[in-house]
Amino acid sequence: MAKAYERIADEIRRSIRAGELRPGDRLPSETKLAEDHRRSVPTIRDALRLLQDEGLVEKLHGRGNFVRKPRTTVLRTNERHQWEKDRAREPEGERLKTGSTEHDTGLTVNDLVFHAAYREIKAGADLAAVFDVPEGTAFIERTFRTRYDAENAPFTLVTSYLVRSLVEANPDLLDAANEPWPGGTQSQLHSVGIELGRIEERVTARPPTPEEAEELELPPGTSVLLLRKTSYDIEGRAVEMSDVTLPGDRTEMLFTTPLERW
Repeated sequence: MAKAYERIADEIRRSIRAGELRPGDRLPSETKLAEDHRRSVPTIRDALRLLQDEGLVEKLHGRGNFVRKPRTTVLRTNERHQWEKDRAREPEGERLKTGSTEHDTGLTVNDLVFHAAYREIKAGADLAAVFDVPEGTAFIERTFRTRYDAENAPFTLVTSYLVRSLVEANPDLLDAANEPWPGGTQSQLHSVGIELGRIEERVTARPPTPEEAEELELPPGTSVLLLRKTSYDIEGRAVEMSDVTLPGDRTEMLFTTPLERW
């Protein structure tokens, strides 16, 4: 037999799915719900916690409980890399029209809010191994956040690494003020004579850190996908690496692999 808080959660869930409570609607206060259901406030909180865990309700501190608005989904495919390469050499006017986030979400340039930050770091053992350079080599660490202007959470958390000596011939590549760069990283690398030959992507999953859960506005119990993307030039040299954290509740990854015929 269902417990009291489960029955209350069922009623609220039915109201949400029937459209009686719409995304963004505020639920009655916990005290009012307790009165309506003739139950204690702790029982109501258990019901709301269950709905929060399902991603149907979100609690905004100081404001109350709300029906959670669906977040914009991201469809990330492996064909995006060739798409980026094809446009890396396009005139700037063409590259300004759209970017990879627009490609993955269906949004437009004007829908997006973008932030970038750069800093110079010295390679530790991990970076040195990926790029086959000595520890202590100078790198440009770049962090990117892009979000839909109607939402607060970014689509992904991105940290990208470039070997400084490979890109410093173009000083514009050392300054975050030049972001978002029309055509993205492949166009940036093209400006210093680097052509990509292949891209490797490794995907794992884990629970988010508290900081990730807060920034991505993840419902409780939602995992994150960790994508490490390493780009190699046509000579097989690693020239860029990105660590991307993707929210598991609104990310779809699709990989299509053409197979040679017998």
